[in-house]
Amino acid sequence: MNRIYLSPPHLTGKEQTYLQEVLASNWITSAGKMLDEFEAMLCAYTGASFALATNSGTSAIHLGLKLLGVGEGDYVICPTLTFIATANPILYLGAKPIFVDVDAWGNVAPEALAEALAYCAREGRKVRAIIVVHLFGHSAQMHELITIADAYNIPILEDAAEALGGTYAGKALGTWGRVGVLSFNGNKIITTSGGGALLLPTAEMREKALFWATQAKDQAPHYQHSEMGYNYRLSNVLAGVGKAQMEVLPVRVAQKREIFEKWRIFFQKYPTVSFLNPLPLPARSPSPPVPLFSLQPFNPSTLLPPYPSTSNYWLTVALFEHYEMREKVRLSLEKANIESRPVWKPLHLQPVFAQDIYIGGRVAEGIFQRGLCLPSGTAMTDEEMQYCFKNVF
Repeated sequence: MNRIYLSPPHLTGKEQTYLQEVLASNWITSAGKMLDEFEAMLCAYTGASFALATNSGTSAIHLGLKLLGVGEGDYVICPTLTFIATANPILYLGAKPIFVDVDAWGNVAPEALAEALAYCAREGRKVRAIIVVHLFGHSAQMHELITIADAYNIPILEDAAEALGGTYAGKALGTWGRVGVLSFNGNKIITTSGGGALLLPTAEMREKALFWATQAKDQAPHYQHSEMGYNYRLSNVLAGVGKAQMEVLPVRVAQKREIFEKWRIFFQKYPTVSFLNPLPLPARSPSPPVPLFSLQPFNPSTLLPPYPSTSNYWLTVALFEHYEMREKVRLSLEKANIESRPVWKPLHLQPVFAQDIYIGGRVAEGIFQRGLCLPSGTAMTDEEMQYCFKNVF
């Protein structure tokens, strides 16, 4: 059996048609028809007012934080359970992260956010932005988080890099915050090989981000620059790949959910195994507002999203009873040439962030110890899926 990867690219065949069209037009740089059409498709699918395609999700986060005014000496609140690309742009801008713990689904815990903001208010630390991540495709508790953020008048940057195709309260993930970010890295639900996008509410914000993303060239007949800029624009060539991928996004979301369901059924015979990605949840009444200065002990079992959400199930993540069981499964799969991977190691445990502030309990650490990302590629055959099942233990 050839190696089975975690989430490899899945091309449609239409990419070649669009690539040939781009090459024939000779518009192969950072402008052109494909870019315009790709961004229009992102807006149509998500309901965002404006989109700006970038060369990576990381560069989109960098630009997004800059749009929110993050600069030298500011603080940015960030979940600890995420890929480091979420937090690195904070450092690019000379700001400092404050990491917070997560809820039972791996997303920012409202209690931890409230505690962090109260702490910063007491200590006089200027929080310029809050990053909320929709981990592995499932929505964070946006109503609670927005309520808390609004109490302090702090904007949210919504890192939906893993969540294109998911919704919260019927609205696309990536469109709840002041700024939304998507990723089209090779392992995401759709890809441009490498790339990302900003989802923005105003034309002015898009124009400013485009200005920075194209080396901050002033309006002049010669090259003149009054600000520092970046080379962050997606190419028209890669936008052609993205256009073909966007055309099959609903199919890919359905396939990801089907893969999750197959893993869920397989593990039903193992009562100690659960999943980080929950099934779609019904609507219920919103929970009462989180008290900002009289926090109760964090109990993740009580945190149910109050509004219906749908995940894109980018990766199926199993939670095992303990670390030893997780490692037994990971090593068994690896022996059979099947890729699996522990969930993100919490950022507050990473050496590069050893001196930074962390607020919360040990929920993220527990998910890291027990969680394993399982093969979730949409091109995976039934034969390959059965091969995975046979080699779990």
